[in-house]
Amino acid sequence: MHRLSSSFILGYHGCDRSVAEQLIQGEQFRKSYNDYDWLGPGVYFWEANPQRALAFAQKASGRNGSKIRNPAVVGAVLDLGLCLDLTTTSSLDMLRIGYAHVKLRSEAEENPLPTNSADLLRRNLDCAVIRRLHTILEEGQSEPIDSVKGVFTEGDPVYPGAGFLEETHIQIAICNLRCIKGVFWPDPESLNS
Repeated sequence: MHRLSSSFILGYHGCDRSVAEQLIQGEQFRKSYNDYDWLGPGVYFWEANPQRALAFAQKASGRNGSKIRNPAVVGAVLDLGLCLDLTTTSSLDMLRIGYAHVKLRSEAEENPLPTNSADLLRRNLDCAVIRRLHTILEEGQSEPIDSVKGVFTEGDPVYPGAGFLEETHIQIAICNLRCIKGVFWPDPESLNS
C-alpha cells in the first residue's frame, strides 16, 4: 500500500440518471458489498474514462432486475489516500498474505475456497482476499485502506495481432467516502467516442 499517487484523480461512476442527480445534489455515494465485487467493498469508479462508465451503465440497464433505467455518468474528484494499488509489488505481496489467510480459514472451517467465475466477471475469491486484508489491518489496529486500484484487461484485441484490448481499464474502489472530494457532471463531449 502507498500514498504515492498524484494528489487527485478523476473517476467516473456509471449509474441511473436519478442517482447521478442525487449525487450532484450532495447525496452520499453508497458502497457496493457484493461477494463478487472485483476490488472488494467500495464505491466503484473508472479512472479517467467517462465513456467506459457510460458503457457499463448502458449494459447494466439491459440486465433483468437492474436498477439502472436511464444510464448516466457522474464524475468525481478522488484522493486515493492509503491505496491498495494492485499495480505495485507491495500491494501484490499483501494480496498473497490475504489469500493465505482466506485459504487457512477455509481449510480450518472445512469450507470450499471461494472461486472466481471462468469469465472473471464474478470475482468471489478476489473479493474474499481483499475483504480479509481489510480485516487483518483492522484487527492489527493498522491504518485502514482508503482505496483499492486495479488494472483489468478485457475485450477483443484493438486490431488483429494487438497486445492491447478494447476494454482495458483502471478501476478504483473507494473504501473511505471522505476520499471523494467533489462530484460533477462530465462534459457531454467526453462521453462521445
